[in-house]
Order: sequence, then structure tokens, then C-alpha cells
Amino acid sequence: MSSSRIAVLGGGNTAFALAANLSRRGHEITLWELPSQAASLEPIRERGEIALDGVAERGIARISRITTQIAEAAESDVMLVPVPSYAHRAFAEALVPHLREGHLVALLPGNLGSLQLARLAREAGRADGVVFAEVDTAPYVCRKTAPDRAHIWGVVTGLGLGVFPAVETDGAVDRLADLFPGIRPYPNALACGLAATNPIMHPAGVLMNAGRIERSRGDFYFYEEGVTPAVVRAVKAVDSERQAVAKAFGLTLDPVEEAYWRGGFGPRGDLWATINGSQMLTALRAPGSMETRWLTEDIPYGIATWALLGRERGVPTPTIDALVALGSVVTGLDCWRTARTPADLGIAGMSQDQLARYLQTGG
Repeated sequence: MSSSRIAVLGGGNTAFALAANLSRRGHEITLWELPSQAASLEPIRERGEIALDGVAERGIARISRITTQIAEAAESDVMLVPVPSYAHRAFAEALVPHLREGHLVALLPGNLGSLQLARLAREAGRADGVVFAEVDTAPYVCRKTAPDRAHIWGVVTGLGLGVFPAVETDGAVDRLADLFPGIRPYPNALACGLAATNPIMHPAGVLMNAGRIERSRGDFYFYEEGVTPAVVRAVKAVDSERQAVAKAFGLTLDPVEEAYWRGGFGPRGDLWATINGSQMLTALRAPGSMETRWLTEDIPYGIATWALLGRERGVPTPTIDALVALGSVVTGLDCWRTARTPADLGIAGMSQDQLARYLQTGG
């Protein structure tokens, strides 16, 4: 295993778990957070340590640098961004002025955010020589269990990677393979964003369990108890519409149960069998309220974006549209208004040939 300098941007569950796990594996880690969110770093700032438990590395992880100065994070050639999609814009505004040739920026996961980041960087004149990437799900099933401690219940063994421009895919895989063993490439960043698994499952699952979530404050196992046959049928309807959108863009994507199996979440089978046979997923408890990123992220930055892409190609998405409407009512957010649009991604109005060329070469 080779050692490298890695910047982890963020201060949440996955950021702490990722920083600790990679540090324990011998990498030099800079952990950066937005100045407005610096409180998340305070519990570890003095000692520079995160305690890590679970199925990956275990023990005390030394974090080489903890900072709110983005220029310090940008000294690393590889920057990993494990933050919710609704934070991507704020992180981009901080990061873009410091991008330089040789940087690889990977969103974990991306939900097509790599395309938006690339557009913002290009508009600022900072995209030359920069590789933008995203993965299809978070690399770990993990949580903070204390302000200075993280626990990893599962490691995704077949993490999917999309790269922009796609011509840089082989190089990006080489640079990330040691950090995420088993990482596998998609044809391009659009394919990766349309293959994200959380938006397929979470909106339907949470909305159909709304009463139980609010009554119990999330005191049940979401996948084991909440994903019943009726929920599975709704999820499969979302999945079918997602695949139809992808097909309209010339992409063929695995059904969600196959994606879960390839990612190492559970055994191969139909969706019901894969979920119920998953040690990782069945260990997860439900959100404690309806104010959860499983709705506030996975609707506007997941399924709503897929529906808007569908409209670009004339593909109907009735189940997704219904979930976006219901999710907007439940959360009090206008999920259509806040959705990541084709224009945000820099691909609005492109023909199939124009899009293919842009995704491949960046030009």
C-alpha cells in the first residue's frame, strides 16, 4: 500500500470515517471544513485524533492537519468531498478558486455534482488539467458515534466511479484504487449520477414509512422492517423510470438489486432478497424525523434531477413526479425549484452527439 497526501473536505459522518480509515491505512490526511461549520472539527482539533471502530481499520487515527483554510487542503493533489449534495455549491465556491492542474476532486457520492462542479470551474477559468469525479454511493455505511469517534458497519467493495472528462477515467481509477479497493468505472459521469442508489430507495421508503418514523422517532430498522413488499414495488417503479431516462441518453444501467449486489451490499437476487440478506443495510436504523437528507438530498438532487433529464428527452416519470410532489408537501420545500437542473450540469439542450463528445472530452 502506497502512502499519499489526501484532503478530505467535510466534517460529517462519512468525512470522519473516511479520514480516520485512510489515516490508519498510512495516508497523510488533511481534514477541511467550511468556516461556518467549524464547530464539527473542534472536538478533534486539539489532539488531532479520531477514534475508529467497526469492520474496517480500528483504533486511534492521527489526522495530520485540521483546518478551515481551503488553500491548505488544496495542497493535496487528491481531494475527497463526502458531503450532502445540497452542500456541493458552497464547497464549490470555496474550492474552485484554488483548483490547479493535477487536481483530482471526487464527490462521495456525487448525484451528478461533478458535472456542476466542472461547469463552475470552467466558467471561472479553473478547469484546465483538473479531473472531476464522483461515486454512486458513499464508500462506507458509517456514523459518528461521538464527536470524536466514528463507526464503520460496512465497506462498499464495488464502488462505482464516474469521471469528467471521461477520457481521464483510467488515470482516475489508478489514483483512487488504493483508497477504494474494487472501484469500478462507469462510461462517464452522467452514467454514474443516474446509477446512484440512495435516491432510488430513500424517497419512496421514507415517505411510505412517514407515520412510523414520526411516531417512533426512527426507532426501527429501516431496511429490515420498513422496506416491505409494497415499498419494494414503489422502489422498483422508480428504478424502471430511472433506467428509461438513462436509456434515452444512450446508457444501459443495472437494476437497483444488481447494483446493490455489485456494490457488496447483499446477495444476488431480487430486490427483496438482496435487502433482507444484507448485513450492512439491515443494520441501519430509520431517520429520526422527516427532516432527513434521505428526502432533502435524495429528492431534489436525485429523483427530481432524473425527472428533469427525462423531460429533456421526452421520457415520462409519473412515479418519480408523484414522490417529488409528496416530498415537497412533507418537507415544506419546493423540491422542483431546488432541484439540480440540466442547465446546472452544463448539458441543457445538447444533442446526443454533442453530449457524448462533451462527456468524453470536456469540450
